[in-house]
Amino acid sequence: MREITPRKIMEMKGKEKIAMVTAYDYPSALIADKAGIDIIFIGDSLGMVVYGEPNTLNVSMEQMIYHTRAVAKAVKRALVLADMPFMSYEVSIEEGLRNAARLIQAGADAVKIEGGYDHKKLVKRLVRAGIPVMGHTGLTPQRYLRLGGYRLIGETEEEIEEILRDAKALEKSGAFAVVLEFVLADVAKLVTEEVKIPTIGIGSGPYVDGQVLVWHDLLGIYENVPPFVKKYANLGSMIQLALEEYRTDVKEGKFPEPKHYWEFLDKEEFEKKKKRAIEKLMRNSLEFFDD
Repeated sequence: MREITPRKIMEMKGKEKIAMVTAYDYPSALIADKAGIDIIFIGDSLGMVVYGEPNTLNVSMEQMIYHTRAVAKAVKRALVLADMPFMSYEVSIEEGLRNAARLIQAGADAVKIEGGYDHKKLVKRLVRAGIPVMGHTGLTPQRYLRLGGYRLIGETEEEIEEILRDAKALEKSGAFAVVLEFVLADVAKLVTEEVKIPTIGIGSGPYVDGQVLVWHDLLGIYENVPPFVKKYANLGSMIQLALEEYRTDVKEGKFPEPKHYWEFLDKEEFEKKKKRAIEKLMRNSLEFFDD
């Protein structure tokens, strides 16, 4: 069992801020785990940042399982959390249970579902089956069509009520935490105070119990990022410069340098071996080409 468990995350509420980041492959997860990140999250955001999709709706269970396996192999300390993709749990509780189990069997310690009140029965069923669940309310990307796009949530009384209802339903159903995405900070603060489980914010201000960002956004892999993201590096431009320098070195014959390759120290020995190899090849050439 990894050091960070759902119970440990719950115990951090009000005592220690929770750091969560997405990762989609072995090397990224390895680095995140060594950095001391609390939750490493295989999000369905991989559809957009890894596969170039315009949204998360085309991500499949097979993709989530594939990436979960890669991440789980790297992580020794952090909690490994896997997203339930679009339509992997909406059809029926039984199907949701079956798909959640597949992610756990792939190496996840817990799963995340988008929604709260609407899926309270599913959350209860998963928890009873021994599968820890994190919920997600506010902006739910899998429902962006219904929401009218990727927009700030919580400006109306109805939206505030819905967010609170979701968070409380998740808590009552046994979820160990809830993500609040792109919610007004005042609303996120209210929810954090009203529930006993940790709230993990993304674009929802500082009054939550933890924060989550997408790997490619915080590291500056892409030029354009959501407005709530802080870039901690500009790796996209750094990687491009490195590749441009490599290309130039190859074109101009500057790479590889002598320190990057090996030759026979005894040139006379090489000439003898070369001669014998060529003679042997010539003797066997007819048989070789006949085959």
